[in-house]
Amino acid sequence: MSKLIAKNPTAYHNYNITDTIECGIVLSGTEIKSIRAGKVNLKDSYAIVKDGEVFVYGMHISPYEHGNIFNKDPLRARKLLLTKREINKLFGLIKQKGFTLVPISLYFKGSLVKLELGIGKGKKLYDKREEIAKKDAQLNIRRNLK
Repeated sequence: MSKLIAKNPTAYHNYNITDTIECGIVLSGTEIKSIRAGKVNLKDSYAIVKDGEVFVYGMHISPYEHGNIFNKDPLRARKLLLTKREINKLFGLIKQKGFTLVPISLYFKGSLVKLELGIGKGKKLYDKREEIAKKDAQLNIRRNLK
């Protein structure tokens, strides 16, 4: 059973997500407490493969109110926990032109925090316009049927 903590609202809007992968994340105690309170933002976050390890950048976890000196930097880079085979697969996909790693959602799986990473290709502005036009056309059809 999993409980959703946060979603990245711009992931599917700005990228064509081709594949997803679940990974663990290295966090401190006060960060877990902030996550349990729901104080996480994935909006501008992205992941990078660096020296055989995967790190997520731009994920904002607000400092815990009662954490005093144990609080960490809210925007620090956090290591993701993946197997060597998964990291090599991601690295191979990232080397292809235009692909990137985008955090899609953060959730609890039991007592563990998991991050869903998407492998996506950036959309152009006109791609988004076409999608919006299709959605508007579908809404108009539904309204006319009622």
